[in-house]
Amino acid sequence: MVREMVASDWTRVAEIYKQGLEGGTATFNTVCPSFEEWDKSHIKTCRFVYEEDGVVVGWVAISPSSSRCAYKGCVEMSIYVDQNYRGHGIGTSLVKALISQSVKEGFWSIYSAIFSINKASIGLHKKCGFREIGYRERIAKDRFGEWQNTTLMEYRAS
Repeated sequence: MVREMVASDWTRVAEIYKQGLEGGTATFNTVCPSFEEWDKSHIKTCRFVYEEDGVVVGWVAISPSSSRCAYKGCVEMSIYVDQNYRGHGIGTSLVKALISQSVKEGFWSIYSAIFSINKASIGLHKKCGFREIGYRERIAKDRFGEWQNTTLMEYRAS
């Protein structure tokens, strides 16, 4: 079930994020932030986890895409699902919950920059109504030192 994320979920949220770090196709980051760092950089609302049998197995959250006032309705989404639970609709449930709540909160553009080799994530975004708006070629090196392209995707509420 999807529910709002609470601070006590951080241990599992961080474990799932670390899987993304280790896999090398989800983020250019190489270390997991502390809860305080993560909390400070993400919007306080629109944070959800997917819980199955009392265990958090996925999460989604948004962060501002710019500090400029004109872009206050534009956010960047992060979504991670435990590697043992992928392919079961958890990501879809999380993204749909996030879209529903973010529209209520007044956000009109949800953006994601996805490693172009991460076909599963691109497919999830398309399934949830995101459209490809571009790509960035050789934007950064992954944790293995390989250049990666990112596919830019956006969901527009209006």
